[in-house]
Amino acid sequence: MRPFLIVAALLGAACRNAHPGTATPVRTTRDTSRVARDTALESRAARLELKVLEQGAQVEELQTRLDDARREVVRAMAKLQSLATRAEAASGMAEAEIALQALRTGTGGGGGGGGGGSATAPPELNQGTQLLQLSTVEFDRQNYGGALYLANEAKNAAAAGQGRLSSDDRVKPRTGEVPFALPLRLQTTGRANVREGPGSNFRVSYTLDAGAELTAYSYVDQWVRVNDQTNRAGWIHQNLIGRRR
Repeated sequence: MRPFLIVAALLGAACRNAHPGTATPVRTTRDTSRVARDTALESRAARLELKVLEQGAQVEELQTRLDDARREVVRAMAKLQSLATRAEAASGMAEAEIALQALRTGTGGGGGGGGGGSATAPPELNQGTQLLQLSTVEFDRQNYGGALYLANEAKNAAAAGQGRLSSDDRVKPRTGEVPFALPLRLQTTGRANVREGPGSNFRVSYTLDAGAELTAYSYVDQWVRVNDQTNRAGWIHQNLIGRRR
């Protein structure tokens, strides 16, 4: 009889353990700080990608100028007599000065007395001014071919600066807008909408097919200010563009 009671007691205890009370629910808390941190990292990564594009374009531009300068030096050393005349160099320098002065005027920094709210000068203005100064040095050395070459480069810089200004909305820059050191030659990576402002809440201005060529001038967060080949301005998301092939 006693073994039977022991077995019954063990079965009763097992039944009680088989139906425990209500278990304490595991509370899952959303890590909002991690979400905010991830968003900040994504934004920072996007800005770094744009900086890489900008610096890649700068390196490419500088390499092109270096190659051109080397060829110019080789020609100058090979046959000085066939290079530009003094008059041609002087004319090119004068044209460069006029182009740069027009760019200064376009930014409200024209050469006179005090003016009101001037726009931020594009980086091409400083580049062109330095090239023209170098052109003057070569002219004084009677290297008229080099002077003409540098004057033409100064004119090209002024033209690029005018292109940047024409891309503006003719109002002051957007809050947080950062200009590139020089215009970037980009293209769309797929079918893409170009909007009136830097955000998906702005209206679509026009739509481009994949491979459409663009010139970029500045950015706000992940939105890039661009002009298309017909000089239409707008803003496009960074994920929809890449370097022009």
